[in-house]
Amino acid sequence: MNVYIRSIGAYIPENRVTNDELSKTMDTSDEWIKSHTGIEVRHIAADGVTTSDMAVSAAKLALERGGLTAEDLDMIILTTATPDYIGFPATACVVQDKLGAKNAGAFDMVAGCTGFIYAVDNAKNMILAGTAKHVLIVSSESLTKISNMEDRDTAVLFGDGAGAVIVSESSNDESSIENAILKSDGSGAEVLMRKIGGVKYPFEDGKTTFNDTALYMDGQAVYKFAVKVNTELIKELLERSNLSIDDISWIVPHQANIRILQAAAKRLRIPLEKFYFNLMEYANTSSASIPIALNEMYEKGEMKRGDKILLTGFGAGLTYGGTIIKW
Repeated sequence: MNVYIRSIGAYIPENRVTNDELSKTMDTSDEWIKSHTGIEVRHIAADGVTTSDMAVSAAKLALERGGLTAEDLDMIILTTATPDYIGFPATACVVQDKLGAKNAGAFDMVAGCTGFIYAVDNAKNMILAGTAKHVLIVSSESLTKISNMEDRDTAVLFGDGAGAVIVSESSNDESSIENAILKSDGSGAEVLMRKIGGVKYPFEDGKTTFNDTALYMDGQAVYKFAVKVNTELIKELLERSNLSIDDISWIVPHQANIRILQAAAKRLRIPLEKFYFNLMEYANTSSASIPIALNEMYEKGEMKRGDKILLTGFGAGLTYGGTIIKW
């Protein structure tokens, strides 16, 4: 038995905000944002649109393209840093109900921007173990709702959106999910976090402000970590798989910052053209960035069945990971 990505879908909010538009509400500029990040535009979910709403839209498209109904699903794995509720209930359960996936289990996976990578390997192993035949992975993020708009170093980086894939068993080897690496470095837990609201740093009545609960990032620390682990992941995945970079059609990284990916490419002596980028249009959508990129590639005809694609991610935790798929 083999395991592969059967189908893909995404949801992108209609509200498209350019750097110039953002500069009207904060001390920044199109030139500064582009030169520091590569980002030109981000999409922002409308008021009242939740993380689960976007997840359902992406999931429905993946189901339609996969020729399945919600009742065919055995498990739903939802990755997000912006759940509908704090802690519980799992947003995956909300999605399960909205889809009408009455036969599916559901749980949230919290692995920061690496969530999609973690979920793909978990779904693969569920199917190989015989506990599921069809697993929906949906990565959905409402990051603009938790951004500190007074902090230009972080507020300009993020966008909203969702991407979904269905992972299924297969009787042939035309397409597959291959080697994976999943790692973490918890010593960096507080360089990328939402500090206030958990048990360690609880809300304080009359004292806690919104910005205390907003996303915080030590940009320099994350940059150094990301360049290092992206370089390591790509090298190790190729070695484990006995592949050269020429065997890979595309490298699809977490879409965080163009400078991180340029630095990793330079260290590895890999042409930047080997990497697929769309952060210019969508900014950093955390765990949703890789499936959103894959969906765009699918819709543009940038990949065909049998292409080997290397995926890498890094994020809060700190976590990092990568996998190779044969599309």
